[in-house]
Amino acid sequence: MMKSFLKKIYYVFIDYSISIISVFTIISFFGTFDERYDVRIGFFCYIIAYPCFVVIALYLARVYEILWKYANMTTYIRLFIASCASSGILYITYYSLAKTNLPINFDVCLLIALTTFLLLIVSRYFIYNYGKKSENDGSFLKGNIMVIGGGSAGTLIINDIKKNSKKSVCNIKCIIDDDIYKRGFSINGVTIVGGTEDIISAAKKYDIDVIVFAIPTCTSAKKSTILNLCQKTGCAIKVIPSFYQLLSNEQYDVNVNVSNLREIQIEDLLGRDPINIHVDSVLNYVNNKTIMVTGGGGSIGSELCRQIALHGPKQLIIFDIYENNAYDIQNELSKKYPNLNFTVLIGSVRDVDRLQSVFDKYRPQLVFHAAAHKHVPLMEDSPNESIKNNVFGTYNVANCADKYGVERFILISTDKAVNPTNIMGASKRICEMIIQNFASHSKTEFAAVRFGNVLGSNGSVIPLFKKQIAEGGPVTVTDPNIIRYFMTIPEAVSLVLQAGATAKGGEIFVLDMGEPVKIIDLAENLIRLSGLTPYTDIKIEFIGLRPGEKMYEEKLLSEEGLKRTENSLIHIGKPIDFDEKLFLETLDELNKKMKDDNSDIRSLVRKLVPTYTY
Repeated sequence: MMKSFLKKIYYVFIDYSISIISVFTIISFFGTFDERYDVRIGFFCYIIAYPCFVVIALYLARVYEILWKYANMTTYIRLFIASCASSGILYITYYSLAKTNLPINFDVCLLIALTTFLLLIVSRYFIYNYGKKSENDGSFLKGNIMVIGGGSAGTLIINDIKKNSKKSVCNIKCIIDDDIYKRGFSINGVTIVGGTEDIISAAKKYDIDVIVFAIPTCTSAKKSTILNLCQKTGCAIKVIPSFYQLLSNEQYDVNVNVSNLREIQIEDLLGRDPINIHVDSVLNYVNNKTIMVTGGGGSIGSELCRQIALHGPKQLIIFDIYENNAYDIQNELSKKYPNLNFTVLIGSVRDVDRLQSVFDKYRPQLVFHAAAHKHVPLMEDSPNESIKNNVFGTYNVANCADKYGVERFILISTDKAVNPTNIMGASKRICEMIIQNFASHSKTEFAAVRFGNVLGSNGSVIPLFKKQIAEGGPVTVTDPNIIRYFMTIPEAVSLVLQAGATAKGGEIFVLDMGEPVKIIDLAENLIRLSGLTPYTDIKIEFIGLRPGEKMYEEKLLSEEGLKRTENSLIHIGKPIDFDEKLFLETLDELNKKMKDDNSDIRSLVRKLVPTYTY
């Protein structure tokens, strides 16, 4: 937003200067002066009034909202009308002030309008054609290039490469497009040679070094298929982001050009469309509120903090036990949002006294509870710690939220809570039950958000695979048939924020994450993205399921059912009734037993979560 605002100010300054130049140029050649000419009135009209008239007229004509790459006749008509209107108002203003001995008449005002109009066009031309050259420098594209997509985006990319790149550095050899009616036609001298089925053969025929994917409107399923074909060529691959990503890129002048190109990412190969939740429409409840994020330095917690920071919270409280993560997010927010009122606090959700002190001092209105132990195999070896941190940490934070009058409390849960086969998943199911219990008697609106694996989060499979690839392999996969649901971190956080906006109390929000992904496919794609060949350059080893792992994850207990929301991708699981008195008694018994590390708490956990198997 700041970049957009500064760009508008830049154009306003240019237009203001052009207005002064125009009026003085015409008055110098065609104006008439005598000894009774009032210099003060002239100064006011030429230096202050007329330039302001021009800027206001351009603003009202919405000229500052125009993307000049797509300027058309309507754009120029707007400029002309704004210029004429400004000159007309100048003529009226001068007459009303001076009333006699005028150095200008109607003909002179018309010339001023035409001069202003021409200079406005010339200024835009030079700003666009020369100001962008350094940004769109295509020198990082080297060798022979294939462009996939003969539509408007592909055309813009081709024109941009040819305009800003040296022929000695790169050469666009061919275009691929599935529209059979375009075959044989050329775009800026480059021929469309075939469809996606011809990618591999065309890459060999034209000795292609770089493939540019230029179909921003392509569905993710088709995009995944095309990019997998591209990977088989061994060429470097550059991708244009989707139009949604381009428009989300906080740029005033959003163009499709070489500067937009990025490396192919694992998300491009998931085979499903990104889940776009329009967070701006639901984030009014964040504005001017005191918000607390537990586990605020983690993958989900830190992204929550970033998105909350964009929407004007009164104060953001980041609470985390791990000081390195807390330090990182503190530095990031301080740099990106210097006016943000936020506080980073070190503390554990196990520490009741610390939590009560924080709640009493800061009085948060919204709480996002992201603090948790999440690594399944580690928690299998330390089950008591999983219960201490996840279950009773959640209970402590929820109890403080109830006691200190928090408006809404959102728990971050997981699909591993459904029919859990590990202590981590079982602990999260108990957390959901705690939230449901509080929701039944508290004025605070409690809700939980359940989603799958998060791409790129700390300790997830993607960073592990990347590390193994960097070390030369092997990449370890538990089983060739294991599947998981995947989300990006922004998708996961969008769901959390959506839940925070619509929670009424006791819900479990579940995201439709599309089709699950085979882990072996992720491993193979990551190896190819690194420029290597699976099983040849990097071996893949199957090591068997780890303790507590499933072959597949589920999103709902069979009893929960699904209720649709206004967003077709978000559902609400119907809460399962349980005996609250028995639940609290068993929870109290679990609290006492977990303090003995030699005790086996799994039987008590199963008493609380009958679907838990171990």
